[in-house]
Amino acid sequence: MVFSRLFRRKSEPDVLLEQGLEKTRRGVFSEITRLFDRNALDDDLYEDLEMLLIQADVGWDVSQKLVAELRATVDRERIKDPADAREVLRQEMIELLELATRNRTVKILQRGVPFVIMVVGVNGVGKTTTIAKLAAYHQRFGRSVMLAAGDTFRAAAIDQLKVWGERRQVPVIAGPQNGDPGAVVFDAMAAAHARNVDVLIVDTAGRLHTKHNLMAELEKLRKIMVRHVETAPQEVLLVIDATTGQNGLVQAKEFAKSVTITDIMIAKLDGTAKGGIAFSVAKELGTPISYVGTGEKATDLAEFRPETYVDALFFGTGDGL
Repeated sequence: MVFSRLFRRKSEPDVLLEQGLEKTRRGVFSEITRLFDRNALDDDLYEDLEMLLIQADVGWDVSQKLVAELRATVDRERIKDPADAREVLRQEMIELLELATRNRTVKILQRGVPFVIMVVGVNGVGKTTTIAKLAAYHQRFGRSVMLAAGDTFRAAAIDQLKVWGERRQVPVIAGPQNGDPGAVVFDAMAAAHARNVDVLIVDTAGRLHTKHNLMAELEKLRKIMVRHVETAPQEVLLVIDATTGQNGLVQAKEFAKSVTITDIMIAKLDGTAKGGIAFSVAKELGTPISYVGTGEKATDLAEFRPETYVDALFFGTGDGL
């Protein structure tokens, strides 16, 4: 059985995602690709593949599952060519990511009714930068955007959000440090309605060590939002720092116990991240990965596309998808 990739014209989101993953591709995934340059399939290849997948932050269980399925398909289809085996692995990885992506609900944005995005995650994962990227993303579609500085416990969070607001020419609703986050959200919802804002993005605190208080606080914010828009928040976006590897997954699983997550953003994939965290997230959380951070600029955000993601890791740019 011979496998071949279908070549298609790359869209702008595809190109952005590929470019952002260039450093990641040059890491462990380049070694995975070279594994299949061998003349034959043998036990050493499978052992090396499992080891490299684990090193790439794919995770122990997911790595074992991918290798076991690859072996089974190779035996069943009597595949002899390592290049064809690599294509089987590629398809497996795409399908794994697509399983979670299929759970994503269709978001409907109505003019004059604030589409509320509540951004959550532990401190230090890049929530503030992600909010700036989301603002730029929606601005590209001609939508008006407003930001709410709901993380009142860190002065830096409020100041950073205001700086990004000025850069993007987006209004920021904020209160004093250590003030009531609920009051900020209430004011932001009222302002968004009064100004007919299309998208309101709300920052939140990320203190995992006080999980009970955090859960209560986020539920309080949700109730305030619902008073203004019955379906708010229409998106609860969990930000995961890709550079923390499996530790990021552990944090995400703990956070998901306290908050109902609708979408995931994987941040900092442009740096030293190994890229495999996406597969662990898809398998362990089952929550749609909707966006990835591909750089430090506000415009460095790409929509997550499973096939493009896998191809960018294996083949990179210039090897037409």
